[in-house]
Amino acid sequence: MQNGAMGRPPRLLLALRKELAALGDPERARGAQAYMKSAMPFLGVGAVPLRAACRKAFSRLDLPDAAAFRVEVLGVFRGARYREETYAAVELARWKAAAPFRDLDALPVYEEMVVVGAWWDVVDPVASHLLGELLRKEPGVMTREMRAWARGEDLWKRRSAILCQLGSGKETDVALLRACIEPSLGSKEFFLRKAIGWALRQYARTDPDEVRRYVRANEGRLSGLSRREATKRLG
Repeated sequence: MQNGAMGRPPRLLLALRKELAALGDPERARGAQAYMKSAMPFLGVGAVPLRAACRKAFSRLDLPDAAAFRVEVLGVFRGARYREETYAAVELARWKAAAPFRDLDALPVYEEMVVVGAWWDVVDPVASHLLGELLRKEPGVMTREMRAWARGEDLWKRRSAILCQLGSGKETDVALLRACIEPSLGSKEFFLRKAIGWALRQYARTDPDEVRRYVRANEGRLSGLSRREATKRLG
């Protein structure tokens, strides 16, 4: 889970490092690292102060174009020495002011964050927010990409494909959701079983009858974990 970096860290990363280090709590850091089973150390910064520090650092950032956006995101991500710095890279990718730059050229950036981040704390926000947003913007290309990710060997890309429509609500492409779940139905991997249940549970907010039908139709194929998660709100 450690990101490699070469040369001098980017200016933005140095600013973030200074802000986050001042907020760190060593006891919290030890607990977070143990909970996350992380090889990368933590500073011990909670989510709320981390986002505030990010807003402060980003407010001084000049992003003239999409290429500069990608460079800055990868500069922070690749240079991160602490897990909160990795979270800051995700926050930068999600920064409201960068919305115009989140186009298909950003997909390799997201893919790197998923494959290298390789744990749910990084993968899930990339999948549910960044990949989901790109899927809604570019459904043709992204549908093909997510189907391919769902069939691939990388666990975290599979999980990302399953979770990429968490925020889609009524815009959910149900055929794509089913297609992304299908290759992982027989998996014994906890993170895939959990993702299947979570994706179905979230869609049940929009169409509970469809989720009931899906669960009944796949009763013998869904794991107990996936089924329990999917039906939590169905009574």
